[in-house]
Amino acid sequence: MNLPNPDKKFVLTTPLYYVNDIPHIGSAYTTMVTDVLARWQRLQGVSVLMITGTDEHGQKIERSASSKGVNPQEHCDQIVSSFQKLWELLNIQYDRFSRTTSPGHHAIVNEFFQRVYDSGDIYLDRQQGWYCVACEEFKEERELLTHGYCSIHSNLKAEWRDEENYFFRLSKYQTQLEEFYSSHPDFICPESRRNEVLSFVKGGLQDFSISRVNVQWGFPVPADPKHTIYVWFDALLGYVTALLEPDQEPTLENALSHWWPINIHIIGKDILRFHAIYWPAMLMSAGLSLPRKIFGHGFLTKDGRKMGKSSGNTLDPFALIDRYGADAVRYYFVKEIDFGQDGDFNETRFVNTLNADLANDLGNLLNRTLGMIKKYCQGQAPRLTGQEIPDHNRLKQIGKNLGEKVTHQYSELHFNVACEEILGLIRSSNKFIDESAPWSLFKQGQQSEVEQILYAVLESVRLSAYLLSPLIPQISNKIYQQLGIPLDFNDQTAVNQKLPFHQHSQWGGYQFVQELGQADPIFIRLELPINDS
Repeated sequence: MNLPNPDKKFVLTTPLYYVNDIPHIGSAYTTMVTDVLARWQRLQGVSVLMITGTDEHGQKIERSASSKGVNPQEHCDQIVSSFQKLWELLNIQYDRFSRTTSPGHHAIVNEFFQRVYDSGDIYLDRQQGWYCVACEEFKEERELLTHGYCSIHSNLKAEWRDEENYFFRLSKYQTQLEEFYSSHPDFICPESRRNEVLSFVKGGLQDFSISRVNVQWGFPVPADPKHTIYVWFDALLGYVTALLEPDQEPTLENALSHWWPINIHIIGKDILRFHAIYWPAMLMSAGLSLPRKIFGHGFLTKDGRKMGKSSGNTLDPFALIDRYGADAVRYYFVKEIDFGQDGDFNETRFVNTLNADLANDLGNLLNRTLGMIKKYCQGQAPRLTGQEIPDHNRLKQIGKNLGEKVTHQYSELHFNVACEEILGLIRSSNKFIDESAPWSLFKQGQQSEVEQILYAVLESVRLSAYLLSPLIPQISNKIYQQLGIPLDFNDQTAVNQKLPFHQHSQWGGYQFVQELGQADPIFIRLELPINDS
């Protein structure tokens, strides 16, 4: 798999989250991973546009608002603010927040609808079938569980509908889609998701309805306002609306003029079909190029069980951040889950992982090294460069190819593997200190050897912090400050100017000339909450 980037521009998106309720840990997970990838691209000097936002129309929103005694727009505004607050707490650096209730989006939807209509791919017909309100989708019999329950929302029975709708000629694009998937084998990732899509398409594509007559909360169909445009047809275009500059007139030409096509949509596997089948076919109908990649990640469980309010097995992202901090949450979910596969949260494993990796291995390494520099080097960092370290030095041998290895793993979206590569250098550095015993060499008067050892460890810590900064920017900031490098990894412009990637992603790429900062724990050991029960 690769992430094509011929123009040094990179556009990536989360889903546009449905605002029937406040954000959950699954939404947070998708957004954290997307932010890590965006930060990694920015670290390399790439011009990045990260899009997130909210999908705000449809019957489910109408019902949620009604149950709260507010109008749909008030409901949407309340839920949107909770998403924005959570992204702020998680230190998410999105560039655009797309809302499908915005006036600009309405204009884009109308223009796109007209394009598809003019291509002959929209027609009026009658729809009979089982409808899942939670999915906002008609279901085929093969998609329902026993007794008509939705396979995704297994506690909800599908409702029988018989109504007149406008339809999109999805069946017309069966062969074209199959040919596209064949010629672009990396379009859908990982392979398991690709196989799901290919199997579904092979079973035969049916036209799907793109309007509703019993829903008021949405955009009316142009020229037939008694119909409301189907929420998914509307929502997918939110990605296009987000490409507009703030002062641009909302037209397709303007929206697609600079940032299109999108490099990657990062989504949960439950909405794979909309993004990997419906969305490409809609774009083909409108005569537009397709996104370059759709990545459908797995589901999250808690303590090995599916999460759900009915079972009392939920995980509140706000409470988790409040208890442990953003970097801890970011690190665990990105490092401990093989991206693309299902992943589990267990609080004991969470605490043990963070303590082992960040408090013990990385934090203790920095603290003990700064302590030795204070004791053996009068608090001054060794005035050395990587070239002055012997080639047989173990840390130099590990570090010299680490930047390339980590770059490859990030580009393949193997975030957990990238972390393990970096941790390999951190753990080797701890072992290197123990085996080199600089305290003994200092007593023997071998000052040059002591300084080489301490430089090699300092540089390994610096490189590790640099490469981990997309996951743990605040901790990386603390490390850099203690190394005497006043830099904020949240300010990517400053990072690119002061620490260009081609130089500082390499071991030995830095000479410590500033005064070192005060040693201070970069990550306080976590404790499991006491269970009062």
